[in-house]
Amino acid sequence: MSTKKPGSAAPWLDEHEERAWRAFRRMMIAVRTATVRDLAETDLSEPDYEVLSTLAECPEVTSTLHEQATKMGWSRSRLSRHAGRMETRGLIRRAPDPADGRGCLLILTALGRDTLRSATPVHLESVRRHFADPLNTDDLTDLIRIGDKIMSAGRPPENGADGAQG
Repeated sequence: MSTKKPGSAAPWLDEHEERAWRAFRRMMIAVRTATVRDLAETDLSEPDYEVLSTLAECPEVTSTLHEQATKMGWSRSRLSRHAGRMETRGLIRRAPDPADGRGCLLILTALGRDTLRSATPVHLESVRRHFADPLNTDDLTDLIRIGDKIMSAGRPPENGADGAQG
């Protein structure tokens, strides 16, 4: 267990908090490592799959670079570089954004759709084997509840949700 460093301004985790944090990190690393390894059999990286699957969810399988980066939690420059590599492989196409002369659109190509379609069963089987199958319905419900709680802790309150008058 960690010990408090002299002069540290942040309160240290107690033993229970630290055990939970380490368990969470180990779980995330183990599941991610296993699913990335399985996905590699399809010749897609985890970032490739994320770009393709989130683009497939968009109307007309098209998104602005800015919207896509925001949805994925990436910087625009990271996504732009990755999109360039994916475009070279024919998985996506970039086009000028008519609404923003400085931006671009990311468009899922037919090859990208076919590649995603063939990789999805491998990915889903991997997620099931390494994540869903070891858990029961109550465990999954708890994870949803915990995830929602953690995600909402980082968001500003909705208008009026905190009781303040605007």
